Amino acid sequence: MKPMEFKPMEFINNLTYMGQGMASILVVIGIIILITMALNKIPSKDE
Repeated sequence: MKPMEFKPMEFINNLTYMGQGMASILVVIGIIILITMALNKIPSKDE
């Protein structure tokens, strides 16, 4: 079995992918919030 190696530069290289993932999560949450706000503006027939 190969011993585990610590490569700090690999972490730095992966920060771009982590940033893209966090940005896409932010976009999806924003879309969900906008859809919820739009649905709340539609009046219901009960009122």
